[in-house]
Amino acid sequence: MTAIIEPGMRVRHPACPDWGIGQVQSVVGDRITVNFEHAGKVLINAAVIELEIVEDERR
Repeated sequence: MTAIIEPGMRVRHPACPDWGIGQVQSVVGDRITVNFEHAGKVLINAAVIELEIVEDERR
């Protein structure tokens, strides 16, 4: 993984754009829990999926 993911960060799942933007809830090793707008809480394996960090996006 190239970026450091930390709780509170906003991210996107590259293979599931319909999930919307998610907020990182916790990071334990390669396990990242993210609360997505349209998918709810999802456990991501960072060894398999590289989440895209959302820069300060104004909506």
